[in-house]
Amino acid sequence: MNPKLSFLFARRSVRAYQNREIPSEMVSDLLEAAMAAPSACAKDPWRFIVVRDRKRLASIAEGLPNGGMLAGAGIGIVVCGDLQAAHGGELSYLLQDCSAAIENTLIAATALGLGACWLGVHPREERILHLRSRLEIPDSVIPVGVVSLGWPVEGKDARTRFNPDHIHEENW
Repeated sequence: MNPKLSFLFARRSVRAYQNREIPSEMVSDLLEAAMAAPSACAKDPWRFIVVRDRKRLASIAEGLPNGGMLAGAGIGIVVCGDLQAAHGGELSYLLQDCSAAIENTLIAATALGLGACWLGVHPREERILHLRSRLEIPDSVIPVGVVSLGWPVEGKDARTRFNPDHIHEENW
C-alpha cells in the first residue's frame, strides 16, 4: 500500500462506538467534506439530515436490517437527494452525486479519528418508506443512505482489497 494513500486504506466500516459526543464543529467539518464531492454539472442535489437523538437513531435502526449500530452511534447522517435539483432530474445522477458525498463523509470521518459505516437505503422501498415516515422526508427527496458515526471502540488495521483480476486494459 502506498503510504501517501494511507488515509484511504485506513477507512474501514466501524460498527461499535464509545458513548461519547461528537462536537458540532466536527459535524460541520463532515458536512463540508461531503459537499466537496463532485456533482454532475455542479447541481449538488444532496440534502442531509443530522440525527443526534438516541431514541430517533434507534427508531431509524429498526427499519435498516444491518443498522443496529445506529442506536449506539454519536450521530447518524441521512443522505438524501432532491430529484428536482439533480442534473436533468435524473435519478442516476442523483445517486452518483449522493454516493460521492457519502464516500467523502467516510474518508473525512477517518481523518478526524471517527468511525463510520455506510448503510444502504436506496433502492429498497421498505427502507425508503421507513425513513420517510420517521423523518418527514418530502416525496421529491429520496433517502439514499445513512452514515453511522461515532468514536470507535477499537481500531482496525488499514487494508486494501486490490484484486488484479478485476482490471482490464484497453478492452474487456
